[in-house]
Amino acid sequence: MIDLARLQQAQARIADTLSPTPLVLDHPLTERLGRRVWLKGELFQRTGSFKARGALNWLRTAGSEELAGGLGAVSAGNHALGLAWAARQAGVPVTIVMPENASPFKVEGSRELGAEVILHGDINDAWNLMHRLVEERGLTLVHPYDDERIVAGQGTVGLEILEQCPEATTILCPVGGGGLIGGIGVATASLRPSLSLIGVEPAGAASMAHAWARGGPAKLERISTCAKSLAAAIVGEHTYPLSRRNVRELVAVDEAAIHRAMRHLLYRAKLAAEPGAAVGVAALLEAAVALPPEGDVVVVITGGNLGGEELEEFL
Repeated sequence: MIDLARLQQAQARIADTLSPTPLVLDHPLTERLGRRVWLKGELFQRTGSFKARGALNWLRTAGSEELAGGLGAVSAGNHALGLAWAARQAGVPVTIVMPENASPFKVEGSRELGAEVILHGDINDAWNLMHRLVEERGLTLVHPYDDERIVAGQGTVGLEILEQCPEATTILCPVGGGGLIGGIGVATASLRPSLSLIGVEPAGAASMAHAWARGGPAKLERISTCAKSLAAAIVGEHTYPLSRRNVRELVAVDEAAIHRAMRHLLYRAKLAAEPGAAVGVAALLEAAVALPPEGDVVVVITGGNLGGEELEEFL
């Protein structure tokens, strides 16, 4: 069971290495909405995303038998970077399978951190290969989101937001597999239950909404979005019930809205965020969510790992 104590323990466990990320006031959105809109800058975290939090918490709670054969993971990129970085701190080898359309920037970054990176098919194909490698090589699978230690580490984002923004009444959080919003939800439900936690998904990869409609995790047959960091085909057995318990609403934004939000972040907020990190801003720009009548709004900007060629698509 993931509770507030586990989040607080994770926060203490990683605090010597990972610093809190800042809240940046989005002046144009603040003026547009007539209330303060803060951007939680997880793109400033080590390895360029919030994923380093969960990875480091996982490594620091792992037993020697889990580490003995090396680690394996499937990732569109940010989990790969975070895990490769954390594993290098511990001197543990890592094998990552990424879909063939993974960001070259994230692929090369993971390799530079010492990971073996295998590109294979789409996200479903990547998972199939990883399951085989776990059996053949004796790897320990570190799931990118459906692991309680990962979720607890990601939930430290929520603890920081509540400490940094006592007047927040709404948090908008991007949703892929649900690990981040699952962890944030534990924090908000425990410490500020009146706060509205809203999940935002790309319309072409709305796996959490699909799970809500089906009454449990169910695989999407097709994924189509520029927000590759949110392109999970299925949410987790842990993350699904956490979202149902603590998330007030899910909304979806289309590709055009994500592109507009990317340009807003680049030109107005001066942040080079990746597409998956822009969906919360997209929801505000498109008025896709009904906000509480008062209070500050916090939007989690989950990462900023994109190369020059990818950035050119949004200029």
